[in-house]
Amino acid sequence: MQGLPGSLAEFGPAALSAVVVAGYLVVGEPLVGHVLHRRFEGRLRSDPSARRSFYRRLLVLEWGLAVVAFVIWLSAPGVDAGQVGLRWPEQWPGPLTLVVVVLVVVFVLVSTRALRGGALLEAPDAARRRGEGRHSEPPGAATLAVLPRTAGERRLFTVVGVTAGVCEEWLYRGFFLAVVAAVAGGVTDEVLVVVAGVAFGLAHAYQGRAGIVTTGVLGGVLAALYLSTGSLLLPVLLHAAIDLRFLLVPSRVLPAGRGAA
Repeated sequence: MQGLPGSLAEFGPAALSAVVVAGYLVVGEPLVGHVLHRRFEGRLRSDPSARRSFYRRLLVLEWGLAVVAFVIWLSAPGVDAGQVGLRWPEQWPGPLTLVVVVLVVVFVLVSTRALRGGALLEAPDAARRRGEGRHSEPPGAATLAVLPRTAGERRLFTVVGVTAGVCEEWLYRGFFLAVVAAVAGGVTDEVLVVVAGVAFGLAHAYQGRAGIVTTGVLGGVLAALYLSTGSLLLPVLLHAAIDLRFLLVPSRVLPAGRGAA
């Protein structure tokens, strides 16, 4: 383990606040994300500015949470910057972690190419034709709905993608794992990877079961990358790149975006 806090006492007077925010990330964030997304879907049917409004809400929520967590860390006298990943990488990832990261990158590249060609949209359409989507959203529908269609939406989505890389890595890897390690005391890296993956997957519950599994695996991989290097730098860069890849998807292959430039 890369020098994470070993006791909640290291957070000093900020201990209770740290636990509350960490608990919110696991329990509250899935509920808030679900409500925000449902409201977004409702507005999307009639409001052309629904995506831009949704992006702005995400920016406010993520930066707000990140600032709160940062203030809590500043108030923790026994937790230094290195214990929350705010330092340069101390070492390269281990062989196993590096192989997993490469596999994730390959999967992301392949799925992006498929999405660019519209292949991933055929499954939801087929599900609807078979009636499988009558009572639930087809897999991937929530993600597709959020993707930008216009030039203005793409510019704002770029800010959202960078924000996700910075804020979510700080919240779910740097801050959250420091609190978990402090509360559990002596927990192994393997357990931290699993906990980080579960928390990150639940935060994306609005994407359905497939989304929870996919983002959960990604969250675990990013946690392993963080713990093996002792820094949030590489996870931030990888996370941002994974989100920003959606800018490569032309709007004409997206639902309600066909024919757009």
